[in-house]
Amino acid sequence: MLAFDDTVGQHAVEEEEENYFVSMTDMMVGILFIFIIMLMVFALQFQKQTDTSEIQIQEVLRKVEEVAKQLQVLRDEIDAELDGLNQSQRERTALLNDLERELKAVGLEVQIDPENGVLRLTENAIRFDINKSELTAKASENVEKLANVLAQVLPRYTSCRDADGIISCRALRPGAAIDTVFIEGHTDSQGSETEAGDSRNWQLSTERAVATYRALTEFQAALRGLRNPEKKEILSVSGYSSTRPIPGTELVVGEESSRIQLLEKNRRIDMRFVMQVDPSDRLKDVLKLTRNMERQIDKLREAASIR
Repeated sequence: MLAFDDTVGQHAVEEEEENYFVSMTDMMVGILFIFIIMLMVFALQFQKQTDTSEIQIQEVLRKVEEVAKQLQVLRDEIDAELDGLNQSQRERTALLNDLERELKAVGLEVQIDPENGVLRLTENAIRFDINKSELTAKASENVEKLANVLAQVLPRYTSCRDADGIISCRALRPGAAIDTVFIEGHTDSQGSETEAGDSRNWQLSTERAVATYRALTEFQAALRGLRNPEKKEILSVSGYSSTRPIPGTELVVGEESSRIQLLEKNRRIDMRFVMQVDPSDRLKDVLKLTRNMERQIDKLREAASIR
């Protein structure tokens, strides 16, 4: 992903930041590992006992029950966090629906992918000529429409704003704050069969994203003032070469004219919206750990009851 500063006209590489509930989930993982270690110690001690008294068995079971209660509390917390993620998904879908409606009103047909947070600008919006990253006159006109709609809609979902160097912030509903809006550049698959061609496609896709970014912020300079809760600019760019074609557009059978039409659909710009809350993968990993712990608890209970 490329980020850049127009004041110096230089590009710099930065890694995409995934906005997790760091303190909460790190605490959960830490507690889980402690629980797992406790269970392992209990199990090992129990297995080594050749003459286990009833008192010792009851002590082990008491500790197991304590761990089980703590585990349930932890799972309740995780469930609450997942509810927050669902709310974030709903807020992002509302954002995409708002953009689709407003863009349609100004004559721009778009497609939305709520699950992945993508706004796809169709062939009637922003397309590029072969091996070109400059916006055509028609594309530039459509980018202006897009900029106006973004400037109208995005502030509703933005926590902070920079006005003349003064950043002001406000609290939004849980999950309603935009973290990043990626302007994603794409190419068709032509030229990707050779190393030189593939290298050019990566550069070309990024150039297209940069060109779109520059045009958007020229038409609506206020877009650069929109900030996420960490007070960073929400607009960013990324290039994907030909690695993310629109499904069904890479078919090469049929007439040449049809093939060309399919390919040109991928010389496009997508916009991907990432909300402030999105730690779903990590929380799922934590839930997986809790399930493993429950199985260990059951085994320990079973072993104690046999003795």
